[in-house]
Amino acid sequence: MNTELLEALTILEKEKDISREILLDAIEESLMKACENHFGKADNIKVTMDRETCDYKLIQEKVVVEDVEDKVEQISLEDAKVIDSKYETGDIVQIPIESKSFGRIATQNAKNQILQKIREEERSIIYNQYCEKEKDIVTGIVQRYVGRNVSINLGKADAMLTENEQVKGEVFQPTERIKLYVVEVKKTTKGPKILVSRTHPELVKRLFEAEVTEVRDGIVEIKNIAREAGSRTKIAVWSNDPDVDPVGACVGMNSARVNTIVNELRGEKIDIVNWSDNPGILIENALSPAKVISVMADPDDKTASVIVPDKQLSLAIGKEGQNARLAARLTGYKIDIKSETQAIESGELPENYMELMEGVYEEEMYEEGYEGEYEAEYEEDYAGSYEDAYEERTEDVSGAYDDTEEIVFEEVEE
Repeated sequence: MNTELLEALTILEKEKDISREILLDAIEESLMKACENHFGKADNIKVTMDRETCDYKLIQEKVVVEDVEDKVEQISLEDAKVIDSKYETGDIVQIPIESKSFGRIATQNAKNQILQKIREEERSIIYNQYCEKEKDIVTGIVQRYVGRNVSINLGKADAMLTENEQVKGEVFQPTERIKLYVVEVKKTTKGPKILVSRTHPELVKRLFEAEVTEVRDGIVEIKNIAREAGSRTKIAVWSNDPDVDPVGACVGMNSARVNTIVNELRGEKIDIVNWSDNPGILIENALSPAKVISVMADPDDKTASVIVPDKQLSLAIGKEGQNARLAARLTGYKIDIKSETQAIESGELPENYMELMEGVYEEEMYEEGYEGEYEAEYEEDYAGSYEDAYEERTEDVSGAYDDTEEIVFEEVEE
């Protein structure tokens, strides 16, 4: 039994997670290569290795001839008779080879080949390990800044968090642990190249899957996500169980679940709304926390016109148009938001609408629960005059559209 080789293979198998079979195959290949370097060719050489004891033999087969023309593949009848008197011309003689007889260069080449095979197999194992984590989240340890990029240690491999995938304003300290989304794993000659992100919308989804049992089990589905990394995220959720409130499940008792995710994202605000197949209801929910009077949605053109109370127009549009922009991304509709006064002037609401609404419409912006807790934050974020917010609306907030289906959410009685 080759005890030393057996112990070395056992250690490599545990530390590098490389199977013994692969290591033994690498040794066989290296021995053949050493024979080729030593003799010039190895066509007539066989390697046999016991998988249990790691004992190996090198056998060189030579043909018995009268006159030797090739010393590597032929042996004279006289020399063959010395080995065994029974040999005759044309017989095959098996001659053991001592690997110790190999030259220094052949031995070094064999060693390098084994090491190269181990490195290749190690890279392949690491690649396969992280390839399984593609499109998922991992925990990494910040190592150092490389220019504006951040080197992250993921355990058996390193990843580079590029400037484009960093949230603006985030600063990391060495040894700090952070969550990352694995965008892609590429196989290279120097090992796997792992692309990670802190800005990807799927990062939020995976964090909810990790934190919320109902999402992980598929009871609650995250239908869509709209994110402006570092600032605000809107997610639309749906429950496959009528007894489970999707928003409540994601928020958690005393907002514990959503706050855990907010802390991981370093204060990024998260709006959780109910998903609906009805585009009007979905748009109304997406514009939360603003109160919506009516929505006119055109499913064919993916456009919608929304009317909100005068006092909530800036809230609906959001600071620098953010609320309307995120709502448009979440729903897939181009949204135009108008106040009651604008809607009356354009003829979308009757001229006596204000009189009809007197005593009917109550300005209750939030119900108890999650929305109530975040009321002060919304007011602060979306504070500002309507004129300023209106001028800064992006292309997501488009003009009015004709041929739309009107969906009214507040009943007005004459």
